[in-house]
Amino acid sequence: MAERIGIATEVYGRLERGNMLPSVPTFRKLCAVLALSADEALGLTTENPIPWTPPPPSPEVSEPAELRRLLRRARQLDRNSLRVLSLVAAHLGQKNG
Repeated sequence: MAERIGIATEVYGRLERGNMLPSVPTFRKLCAVLALSADEALGLTTENPIPWTPPPPSPEVSEPAELRRLLRRARQLDRNSLRVLSLVAAHLGQKNG
């Protein structure tokens, strides 16, 4: 699939696992290769729901606001800062565990 849409297999793997979103041109290529409309791929049609699309999380299962803020900030960090954050989190987990 990665070759068919012209992206690296590593990037496609991240897309497939939900770790990143495709650019608009990549999304268009995905839709063309999969013979889906953009609405279908985004789950905006009710006629043919995509079976592999997970249902939206219910409100009681959603992540706390503090965790969402932390994740947003962590996504902006460079590799070294992210490594430090991971070490701090591991240390804090040991103290609380």
